Amino acid sequence: MDISQTIAELKKRPGFQDNVGMILVHNGVVRNWSRKDKSSVTALEVTPDFKKIEALRSEFLEREGIFEIIIEARAGTFVPGDDLLFIIVAGDLRENIKPVLAELLDRVKSEAIAKKEIHSR
Repeated sequence: MDISQTIAELKKRPGFQDNVGMILVHNGVVRNWSRKDKSSVTALEVTPDFKKIEALRSEFLEREGIFEIIIEARAGTFVPGDDLLFIIVAGDLRENIKPVLAELLDRVKSEAIAKKEIHSR
């Protein structure tokens, strides 16, 4: 995803100027170490559940002040530094936007994405 281009397109949508005062972006990338034990990670296999991701997106779109949510989750095998997950949340006020991004991110990661770390031998 080209974040700048995606935001520029979002700004052209009808209603944007009347409903958006903040856009928050999450850009998740592959780390070269494991969250579990800090061991070296050479690659990461990622399997998103796209139907679940869309269900979560639809659920969070109903929250107060939310104008749009865009999610791009990538599937496949990735190396450290590769982009994995983009979430863009646009809405009226930071009090509405910040908690939506935080909760949505946690739920997507826990409910809709399976990952397998590949370690050097």
